[in-house]
Amino acid sequence: MPTFITELTREIARLWRQFDWLPEWAVIGLVLVAFVGGGWLVHKVVFGVLRRLVRSRDLFWRGVVERARAKLRVMAIIIGLGIAVTVSPMDVELAATLRSGLLIAFILTLGWLASGVLDMWSVMHLRRYNVAVEDNLLARKHLTQTRILQGVAKVILVIVTVGLALMTLSGFRQWGVSLLASAGVVGIIAGLALQPVLTNLLAGIQIALTQPIRIDDAVIVENEWGNVEEITATYVVVRLWDWRRMVLPLSYFITKPFQNWTRENARLIGTAMFYVDYEAPIDRLRAAFEEIVKASKLWDGDVQVLQVTDITERVLQVRCLASARSAPVAFDLRCEIREKLMAFMRDDCPEALPRDRLILGAGRDEPELSMSATASPARSS
Repeated sequence: MPTFITELTREIARLWRQFDWLPEWAVIGLVLVAFVGGGWLVHKVVFGVLRRLVRSRDLFWRGVVERARAKLRVMAIIIGLGIAVTVSPMDVELAATLRSGLLIAFILTLGWLASGVLDMWSVMHLRRYNVAVEDNLLARKHLTQTRILQGVAKVILVIVTVGLALMTLSGFRQWGVSLLASAGVVGIIAGLALQPVLTNLLAGIQIALTQPIRIDDAVIVENEWGNVEEITATYVVVRLWDWRRMVLPLSYFITKPFQNWTRENARLIGTAMFYVDYEAPIDRLRAAFEEIVKASKLWDGDVQVLQVTDITERVLQVRCLASARSAPVAFDLRCEIREKLMAFMRDDCPEALPRDRLILGAGRDEPELSMSATASPARSS
């Protein structure tokens, strides 16, 4: 092998002596242009062959090849530049520096290529699930898992790619080793500095596997109601009911309690509370409530219940329950029940509306206030 390299070096030196009439920079430029053009032509040929090979295969491989087109072109040009720098009459130290930079660029391009393959796999996996349908629990489960694991994989890919690139530099080799193996003092310092990021990455993996939340889940966090809009590798975006966005770290959903209204399915039971007089005809109110619910397009045909749940010093507390196919629909159904049942009491059943009463005490000349808002009922003497 050393003999081969020596002979090759002599041949290259003999070749450059034939161009003594040109300035050295011109020779270097011609060599660079020639090899870059050669790399571009090699890319065209190789890409054409790959496209023909995957034409009869499934959509995944066709998508991978199409997404890799720009990356393969960059890699071919980098290889051409590396060969040109090696064989051109360039200063040895400058050539070594350029080769080092080209090697780093080649490693980064490989990471870029791997990221494209990962994205294509995610797209193909999610094509089988439609989140737009009404019963989308399974689709949201796979969407959440894919998005979280994709984000975690990309973070790991970036760390590995940067670590490999740093290992090619003598002055930064320890940094690369620390990123890949978490060894040495630099690795400890980096681990402490990245502890919040690593915590959220591990929380993301746990969320992807256990599924406490999914994309589009209806949740209550920090006393705010909203839907999970986005889950990344480190944080969750909750779209609140008034279109505000609450951004929370992934570790929040592992370490703190929260409400998930659509954990098992999207259906919910909505609640509407009423306060009526003691003399309110509960049977008539129940019949009116059932008529309102059955006539509503928002009701899913399952739960409809009207019950007296409490008795205060002035009124009866009535709870109306009705089920709907999703949280937003349940909210609209609750509002419709309140509006129409209150209109029924106002127009057809006014005796159900709360009233205050005055009771005249026996044997007394002055009336005594009973069942007021501030006093309990007085006993007659």
